[in-house]
Amino acid sequence: MRINIHRGTQEIGGTCIELRTDSTRILLDAGSPLKPESATLDVVDIKADAVIISHPHQDHYGLIDNLPPESPVYIGKLAKNLLDATRMFRGVALHTNNFQFYDKWQSFTIGNFRITPYLVDHSAVDAYAFLIEAEGKRVFYSGDFRGHGNKNKLFETILEHPPRNIDLLFLEGTMLQRDNHNFPDERSVQLTIREVIAKQENISFIISSSQNIDRLISAYKACTSSGKIFVIDFYTAWVLEQVKEVSKGIRALDWRHIAVYSSGPSSGWLYDKMKKNRNRLGGFINRVFEHTVKEADLRADPSRYLFLGKTGCHRLIDSFKSDKIIPLIYSQWLGYLNDDTGQDKNSAAINRLRTENVPGVEFIYAHTSGHAPLEDLQAFAAALSPKALVPIHTEFAYLYENHFANVLQLEDGKPYEI
Repeated sequence: MRINIHRGTQEIGGTCIELRTDSTRILLDAGSPLKPESATLDVVDIKADAVIISHPHQDHYGLIDNLPPESPVYIGKLAKNLLDATRMFRGVALHTNNFQFYDKWQSFTIGNFRITPYLVDHSAVDAYAFLIEAEGKRVFYSGDFRGHGNKNKLFETILEHPPRNIDLLFLEGTMLQRDNHNFPDERSVQLTIREVIAKQENISFIISSSQNIDRLISAYKACTSSGKIFVIDFYTAWVLEQVKEVSKGIRALDWRHIAVYSSGPSSGWLYDKMKKNRNRLGGFINRVFEHTVKEADLRADPSRYLFLGKTGCHRLIDSFKSDKIIPLIYSQWLGYLNDDTGQDKNSAAINRLRTENVPGVEFIYAHTSGHAPLEDLQAFAAALSPKALVPIHTEFAYLYENHFANVLQLEDGKPYEI
């Protein structure tokens, strides 16, 4: 089996790994890079027989638009639905790829490759690692994973029942030089949110991704335990509807402490996208209005509400300023606020609320990573005990030898054979 990491040995995101036998060529992920200075990559030129997407984060799937429409793209069904949700609510045409769906722990074949998906705990739902077998070799690709989210049992199961006789392990290392100590797990984030909103006297805001389902659940549970209402937008409500299809624990609009915001330009813009996709949304477009709140409701009793805001919510925050403090809970990676180019004006506005002690607003950080810290990476590697361990999705590949056995340093674009 021949390996060529086209991108990912020295950076986080933009992952693209080619595996090849004498008869078949596949790609593990085809991601857009996170850094503008990252090398460009022509996935068409690789001429893969199929692409396998590990999870619905753009740094792992973002290049599939460049593929010929007939090229098979393997992905989890929920992940595909979330890709559609993002495009639909942005007013962008849906992907036209030749999608093929796989399911957890159900092996499938592409040519002479046999692939087994392992569902993992990550900040994206429907995220997978893969065991890839061909020509008598066994390769394991970790994808992006962690062991401290709401699905941590998946991590524990791999440690207890790891795949054996692994010739090569691609191991992500996003957190190799970062610590997770302030918020070691999702539970600690939930407790902080609850503590903040339980004593709020004004409306509270939380900034997080609508597709970080663990974080939405943490915010919702914090609301239920403190008697608050969690206010989301139309897009987030539709995301929860997609997750509801595969998770019995997600009741979405049926939850008592949840409401959908239907006022203002942003809500109008999202509603316009719903009207244009009425056939795809089915009865949701009518049912969602049974659970809405308007701006007047928020102003009548602001202390009842936790509002899920995006980075552009700073204008709404300004409009609620009074002699009562607005808690602003920032619940994603702080690096998103460090855009010094001036291009992202919304993030810059939120960053000013963080750095300038704006009167009337209290900035609160509450976030745990979607990636495994070093000690969990080490436990994962020890359980699989590979003959060779290859750093991937990391900026610190040169440090792996300090923490792991059998490290094999590869370079982007340099083929290797096992």
